[in-house]
Amino acid sequence: MAIIFKGFKETIFRTLPLIVLFYICISEFHTQFFYWKIFSFNLQFIIIYYWILRDPSILGYGFVFLAGLTNDVVLNLPLGTSALSYLFVSLVAAYVRNATVRSSLFTDWFTFIIAILIGNFLYYFLMNNFSDLGLSYTDLFYNSLFTFILFPAFWLIFDIYKKIFISRVND
Repeated sequence: MAIIFKGFKETIFRTLPLIVLFYICISEFHTQFFYWKIFSFNLQFIIIYYWILRDPSILGYGFVFLAGLTNDVVLNLPLGTSALSYLFVSLVAAYVRNATVRSSLFTDWFTFIIAILIGNFLYYFLMNNFSDLGLSYTDLFYNSLFTFILFPAFWLIFDIYKKIFISRVND
C-alpha cells in the first residue's frame, strides 16, 4: 500500500506543471491587474518554455497543443491561434535544449525573448488576419515586456520545485 501511495505522490509531483498549465487555460486566468492595465504577462509561455527546456517528459507537445486549443475555446478565439503560438514557443525551447551544452538562467532568459517574439508575432498575425477581434500593438508589447522581465522569478521558482520534488522522484 505504501508503494502505491508513493508512486501516486510522485506522479502528482511530476504532473503538477501540466495541471497548472491546464488550470490557467481553463479558468480564464489572466495575469492583468486592475490598477495597472499595462502590467500583464503570459504565464503560459513561461511554463511551456521552462518545462520543455528543462524536462520535456513532463510537458509533451501534444499537451501543449491541447492546452492551446483549450485556451482558444474558453476565450472564444479562433481555433488554433494560441495552440500554434504555444507550439512555436515550445519549438524554440526544444531547439535551445538541443543546441546548448550547458544551460543557465542567463542563456535561458536571453533565448526566451526570441520565443516570446515568435509566439506573439504569430498570435498577432493570426488574430489580425483571421479574426475580427481587435488587438493593439501596445498591449502585446507590454505583455511581452513583463513576461520577459518576470521570467527569472518564475525560473527560480520552477528550478527550486524541480530540485525539491522532481529530482527526488528520479533518484
